[in-house]
Amino acid sequence: MDDRQIQIITDSFWPLLKAGVIYTIPLTLITFALGLILAILTALIRLSSWTIPKFIASFYVWVIRGTPLLVQLFIIFYGLPSVGITLSPYLSAVIGLSLSVGAYGSEIVRAAILSIPKGQWEAASSLGMSRMQALRRIILPQAARVSVPPLGNSFISLVKDTSLVSIITFVEMFRKAQQFVALTYEPLLLYCEVAIIYLAFSSVLSVLQNYVENRLERFSAR
Repeated sequence: MDDRQIQIITDSFWPLLKAGVIYTIPLTLITFALGLILAILTALIRLSSWTIPKFIASFYVWVIRGTPLLVQLFIIFYGLPSVGITLSPYLSAVIGLSLSVGAYGSEIVRAAILSIPKGQWEAASSLGMSRMQALRRIILPQAARVSVPPLGNSFISLVKDTSLVSIITFVEMFRKAQQFVALTYEPLLLYCEVAIIYLAFSSVLSVLQNYVENRLERFSAR
């Protein structure tokens, strides 16, 4: 590695890290929160007896899980303007990522709810609780603990998936790296650098995930 390459790394590191902290992480948090709300609602609807809403929820999950996220982002940002709907890169990114999290997360939440023994429902009913009360007070708290590990993995994956929004011109960390590549003509160097930053973010989140899981295990053991 020559002096020029070292200088490129030095000059690009803080702008890349800043883009990650200011844009990538907040985008991840916002879309995960919205996606989680959508996931819970979708899972509950799919477990209900409402025929039409259940069909709509199942169709939504089928479409999102069956098509690439990259294509979905293209449709939202580049396709919708042809029918008169123009969205900003940021709003397109939030919608696309939230829909993806909602679809995949709904399967996690649904499986977690189904994993709770039917005896829990029966016990709640014997205490005079309605189905909604049993769901809110007994089933969902238990399902939440079951959902934490897979949802944590989804969150970490979402951090990496945000790099896809660079194709709709949203300037997050990977897009910033592309801009540096266009100026320096050092793609291998800069893409490896941004990969290391993504790896650092994912590693920190993995440690936090393990901490949360250990805390939940201790709480459940009491």
